[in-house]
Amino acid sequence: MTHQPHADDHGAPPLGDAQDNRRQVLYWRLLARLFDPEEQAALESASLAVVEDIGLPTALLDPGASVDSVVQRHPDLAAEFEGLMVPEPEDEEARDRAAEVRRAALVSKVLLNVFATGSGNVSAEQLARWQSDADWLERALGCRPGELRGGRGAAGGPGRSGGGVGPAGAGPAGTGVGGPAPDLSRLVPAIGPELGSIEAGLVKRMHLREVLADPALAARLTPSMSLMEQLLRDKENLSGVALANAKALIRRYVDEVTEVLRTQVEKSTVGELDRSVPPKRVFRNLDIDRTIWKNLTNWSPEEERLYVDRLYYRHTSRRTTPQRLVVVVDQSGSMVDSMVNCTILASIFAGLPKVDVHLVAYDTQALDLTPWAHDPFETLLRTKLGGGTDGTVAMALAQPKIAEPRNTVVVWISDFYEWRHQELFDSMAAVHRSGAKFIPVGSVTSSGRGSVNPWFRERFKDLGTPVLSGHIKKLVHELKTFLT
Repeated sequence: MTHQPHADDHGAPPLGDAQDNRRQVLYWRLLARLFDPEEQAALESASLAVVEDIGLPTALLDPGASVDSVVQRHPDLAAEFEGLMVPEPEDEEARDRAAEVRRAALVSKVLLNVFATGSGNVSAEQLARWQSDADWLERALGCRPGELRGGRGAAGGPGRSGGGVGPAGAGPAGTGVGGPAPDLSRLVPAIGPELGSIEAGLVKRMHLREVLADPALAARLTPSMSLMEQLLRDKENLSGVALANAKALIRRYVDEVTEVLRTQVEKSTVGELDRSVPPKRVFRNLDIDRTIWKNLTNWSPEEERLYVDRLYYRHTSRRTTPQRLVVVVDQSGSMVDSMVNCTILASIFAGLPKVDVHLVAYDTQALDLTPWAHDPFETLLRTKLGGGTDGTVAMALAQPKIAEPRNTVVVWISDFYEWRHQELFDSMAAVHRSGAKFIPVGSVTSSGRGSVNPWFRERFKDLGTPVLSGHIKKLVHELKTFLT
């Protein structure tokens, strides 16, 4: 017979039940505050009693206190927030219910600060505080700050500093109200777009032009994709100090994302080793391990000395064939993220030896941005986001650039909601049949989420050129495979 928990002789509940009740109080209070900003007196007083009893600061219950401010006053809590919500295998019999109550208090703080954004106007300080709290949520999920929202660490995609987030089959973390937490392997990537949506809403509620006109307020802004979208849309209406501050923010964001993407691009070498070229006999090319191995027969046991007859050097020369990369990007309103990421990516490839990069942006008109492809900042300042979509005008610019099809890759980034769809698809199929490598990409975002016109998706699949998933990491891999 299974043993059932029961009250002791004095009517007190078992210790495990008491801890579970405490945890549930904290989560019920979180849900109540998320759906109704008004305090529920009973839940507030009960949560306060729990937090005080377990020795945590009461600031955890203050919606006005940022996670940063709590950590500054209580530095020991920083380590507890890191990986706080990452699932871990758990033995039911070995559950530390007291630790789960403590975790519930910290989880509640992060979730409430990020998802309860209120209403009305937003100041630069409030946006900066939210961005900081969102950073802590991403840390709690095992990601780098900004990674899920397409910010500073984003381009690499969701991942922990010490391994993957919530791998398939990961065990529960025991943070849920009624038992173990769900597997986060699918949940974590889905959180990124939602965080981006919240951030975009906050940016829209902020009087951005007024903030940009004040250097002190502008300095509080943290570059993000949502902020980039607003700046790029509104740049024509800015001037003077406001325009200078906007450009500075765009430059900061471009530099941060460039650093992340460049690391990914440069992880692999360019070209195969050319063994027909003799290795250069310089010290940096000396193959010490091979030299020792090949001369082991000359070892003198009496003298304990190795006599070297021949030195061996590594081959470093590589076969490199000039490659042409033509990037075509839909710059209509729904493709802002792709436009920013792809201009940066194109500039990185433009800096590689033997890669000839061409960049075309389009909505209902096409713009050849090739002269500025090496500088994503200048490229973005020349784009005009919004409008409709007509890929045929972009194809008219792109096709003449395919001089040597078998030496050319064409990357076309769009959601493919075109009004002259058959005409455009026929021209894309012709590019593919010419021998050029044609890579259709649904979107190039940090989160990987993006819709693609089903009509195009099916035809690309039949053509043998399936649409790449929206994650930028996949595009980097495809391009490196072709160009190296």
